[in-house]
Order: sequence, then C-alpha cells, then structure tokens
Amino acid sequence: MSQETNKNSYSADSIQALEGMEHVRMRPSMYIGDVGVRGLHHLVYEVVDNSIDEALAGHCDTISVIINENNSVTVEDNGRGIPVDIHKKEGVSALEVVMTKIGAGGKFDKDSYKVSGGLHGVGVSCVNALSELLVATVYRNGNVYEQEYSKGKALYPVKVVGETDKTGTAVTFTPDATIFTQTQEFSYEVLANRLRELAFLNKGLVINLTDKRHVDDKGEYLYDRFHSEEGLKEFIKFLDGNRTPIIGDVISMETDKGEVPVEVALIYNDTYSENIYSYVNNINTHEGGTHLQGFRSGLTRTLKKYADASGLLEKLKFEISGDDFREGLTAIISVKVMEPQFEGQTKTKLGNREVVSPVSQAVSEMLENYLEENPNDAKIIVQKVILAAQARHAAKKAREMVQRKTVMTGGGLPGKLSDCSEQDPTKCEVFLVEGDSAGGTAKQGRDRQFQAILPLRGKILNVEKAMNHKVFESEEIKNIFTALGVTIGTEEDSKALNLSKLRYHKVVIMCDADVDGSHIATLILTFFFRYMRGLIEGGHVYIATPPLYLVKKGQRKEYAWSEEERTEISDKMGSGFAIQRYKGLGEMNAEQLWETTMNPEHRILRQITIDSLVEADRVFSMLMGDEVPPRREFIEKNAVYAKIDA
Repeated sequence: MSQETNKNSYSADSIQALEGMEHVRMRPSMYIGDVGVRGLHHLVYEVVDNSIDEALAGHCDTISVIINENNSVTVEDNGRGIPVDIHKKEGVSALEVVMTKIGAGGKFDKDSYKVSGGLHGVGVSCVNALSELLVATVYRNGNVYEQEYSKGKALYPVKVVGETDKTGTAVTFTPDATIFTQTQEFSYEVLANRLRELAFLNKGLVINLTDKRHVDDKGEYLYDRFHSEEGLKEFIKFLDGNRTPIIGDVISMETDKGEVPVEVALIYNDTYSENIYSYVNNINTHEGGTHLQGFRSGLTRTLKKYADASGLLEKLKFEISGDDFREGLTAIISVKVMEPQFEGQTKTKLGNREVVSPVSQAVSEMLENYLEENPNDAKIIVQKVILAAQARHAAKKAREMVQRKTVMTGGGLPGKLSDCSEQDPTKCEVFLVEGDSAGGTAKQGRDRQFQAILPLRGKILNVEKAMNHKVFESEEIKNIFTALGVTIGTEEDSKALNLSKLRYHKVVIMCDADVDGSHIATLILTFFFRYMRGLIEGGHVYIATPPLYLVKKGQRKEYAWSEEERTEISDKMGSGFAIQRYKGLGEMNAEQLWETTMNPEHRILRQITIDSLVEADRVFSMLMGDEVPPRREFIEKNAVYAKIDA
C-alpha cells in the first residue's frame, strides 16, 4: 500500500476514542461552560455542590471554602466522608472512582441522594481533570485518608495519614494554568455572592468563606459566614433591602406537593419592575421554565379571583393582564426535582411538565390564606395592580410611538446621531456620549467608517423610579432605542426585546471620568439592565475609559489611567515635567480623544457582564434608590477616584 493511500484511509483505527478525563481536558468548555473567569469559578461550585448534596441528604451542616495564599482552593464539609473501601467493579478505592471517573458518585444512587445540585452534574472528577494538583482528604471510620492527583490521574493509592474523631471530606485543588490561560485568580466577591445565595436556599446550613491572600491590620484573613434561619424569606429581605415594601411582611411558604418540595417567598414594593428568581436543586434557572410557569399561573389566577370579588375592578375599562399582577413584585421560587430536565440556550430552563401543577397549587393556597388574613394588604396589592394596568395602557401608546420611529429607515434615526458608513452591524460600534460638547469632539475624532456617535443631553431618566410609560416617553431613551434599531415590548411582555435588527454590535458608554460621569454611566446601565438586558447578556455593552492625566516633558507625552501610572511615568521622566488632569472628555481635543479612548489599537474598553443576576439587581436598586449611606459605602469601596457628594 502506498504512503498516499495510507494517509487517506479512514477506518475504525482512525477514530480517536478519548477516555472521560482526557475528553474533559481536550474540551473543557463542554463541561464547565468556558475556560475564562466563569469556568474557573465553576470549579469551586462543582466541589461545593458535592458538599451541598450531603446537606440535602441531612448529613452535613457546615461547609468551609478557603482561598489559599497560592490561589488554590480548599472546600471542606462535615458530611459522612466519601467512601474509601474498594469499588467491586473498578477494583480501586471508591474515592479514586469518584475522583477519576466522569459521572461516578453517590448522587446517581437514588438511595443515597433524593436530589442533587450542580448544573452540569459532572462533579468533582471534572475539577480533578482540570487541576494541576488536587488533594482529597477524607475523615471517616476514625481515620484520615488521603490521595493526590495531577491532571485527573492518581499519583498513588489511597493511604491512611492519621487518626480523627470527625467525619467529612476536604478537597484542595490548583487550576491547571495550561487550560485556564486567561486567569487563575479567584474573585472573593464572585464566590461570596454564590455562597450567600446557597445559604439562603439551604436554610440552617453554615457556609464559611476565608481568603488567606488578604490580611487586615489586625492580622486577620478576609472572612464571611453565610447562614440563614429563615431561608427564602430572608433572601427576599436581602434583595429588597433598598426598596420600600407596600405590604406588611414577606409572604412565604414551604410545602411538599406530591414528590416536589416547593418553597416560595414574595413581597410587593413601590417600584415598577418585576424581579422573579427561580431555582431548581439550587441552580439559578435564568431562563425560567415549568416552575416559573406554575408560579405565574397560581399568582395571576388567585389575585384575579380576589380582585374580581373585591369589586375594585368595576370602574376599569379594560382587562387586566398577567404583567399587571407582577409589577413591583420581588419573588423567589425554589423547587427540588429528582430528575430535572434542562432546556434552553444555556441549559438553565426547567422542562419537567409535572412541576407546573404542584407549584401553581402551592402558590394559590399561600396567597388565598394571606389575602384572607390580611385584608388591608390585599386591598393595597389590588390597587397596585390597577395602577399597573393603567400605566401599561399608557406605555403601550408610548411604545408604539417608539416602534413607529424605529421601523423607519433614514429619516427615522435620531437627528443627533452621526451614523457610520459600514452596513455590517458586527463591524459597527456606537458611542453614547455625555453632552453635546464631548459629542462634537467625538464626531471629529472618530473613524466614520465603523464608529457612530449619539450625544446624550445630561442625565437620562432614572428608570428605577419611573413608570413604564414615562420611560418610553423620555426623548433620550427613545433616541437610544431608535438608534440601536431594536424592537421592544408586546402586550403580554412590556420588556420583551428583539435584537435581530441591532445596528451596532458594540454599544460603548463614554462619560467623563468623574462622579457625575459615573452617575450618568450607571443610569444608562440601569436602563439597559431593566429594559435591554439581552444587550448586556449578548456581550454588546462596553464602558470606555478615558485617561485621567497627561504627563508632558518637552516633546514627550504619556497618558495615565490611574494615580499609580501617573507616579510611575513622572518618576521615569525625572524633573521638569508638567501634568494635566482631565476632568472631562471636553478637555481633550479630537485627536487626543481618538488616540486614548476610541482607537481600537490603544483604547481600554471594559465589557459589561452579569455574573449574578441577583447581585446585579440588588446593586442597581441600591445605586438608583433613595438611600444615601449604602450608595456612599458602595462607591467608596468600588470607585478609586470618587469624590462623594451625597
């Protein structure tokens, strides 16, 4: 056989069969979503989920997560400890099977666990495969057992390394730098947000988070203890801490309907946004699903029945929609399902049909009891619903005006928009610029081929405090909708967003680098989060970062984006330099603005992402709310150059 024929032959020998662990290393994104920041943190969640499963089964009440000095992570629980005896089929310790075989583990044995958490369900073996080093320590049968692994392979058989009177499992892992090339640095805030959420969803469970990389003046590590006695009721109070409730207390219940444990908590506040979070086996189901469907039908049916019977709807000239019952509502639904089926783009939509009825029934019973026992609150809720219905009708008219403007071409675009000549949206970007003056400079400095400029006059409407129709009547907001070319809202869902005709795939917010500029950027981001969330989730929203200083010496000039950079440049230049502090975009000429902030080769753009919808919702309601102290505290903690004026 010739060499050429050999090269082109395609037979059974040509098929490369990858063992589970090898496949995880070759295609990590299939198992953990991506190999960026999210995927890195997902490793911690997978190990924590194992411990949560022990808690769900009633064998564990404390989990400790430690970020070590070398950026490895330890997760320890006080559960039963992973079994270490020899696995009959595999011929090695059960611990080694759990750590090195994809899909192995007690959660697949219905006698051991009724339900289990974890989105991808790949467990700790996947973490092992993607770790440079992993050490498993088991406290069980009076002994301390240990086994180490590298890139998914055991370095030696399980051995006894000591005696103990406690039980549990500790896993310490170091992510593999050849896989996580973007970063191996764990974020305390990201982990804290998820662990806090897990503590609310599993009441009574204690979750400790320690960061040994940071030591305070007293020599103590950064530390948080997450524990909730009231569960979802407390979760609602945490979420709505910056909103004003309009009823006396959180409405909540916990019940078993058939084989589906259901927990629900809700409250009505004086805002105009709907915030509903749904969970299945501790997984945040961002895309909703059958449990959300059950919640909505139970809520709408029960409140409508009560509103009809109250006689308060008699003067209303139009039908109330499901949307009206959810305005100003913050709610959390948590269900436990033995074999969840996930659908949707990111596999976070529950598909189990058998869940609809139990959730709907549970919500109906809870609300019926509450409305009967609290007639004053019931009346307030119905009045809120009537106001929402009236506002929806007003918003529909305002929305239709925006829509008519949006579908037009050419003359339908806002007069202030300086469009680009490129027709392919994937190559186009639009800068939302604070003020006409900076807008004029940006128009002169831009590349007309692919960069469009939309100047915004002052501070746009604070949508956190505005009714729907006021949002759609705002001239600046109408201009944003029209310029972007998106369509918004239907009769059923006033915030439904269609991005199919999005005219620019990069939407860049460009404001002054001061407190006013930050406030305007936050107002725009709040609007995007509440009314155009798909834009952020699609990775289309960015913030431009203009420099703070220009350092000059003779013909030499360098820009600085921070105090540290300014000091570094000044030291490098020696004596005789001059420093110019940029207080706003208007202080730069067109060439400088292009060179520092708009030129793709030199600029710094920060992409806006949402790691946690729950935390994003809480932060926006706090930043745009009436309470000054929490806003001041947040700015002091997060903004390096903020001058606080309350």
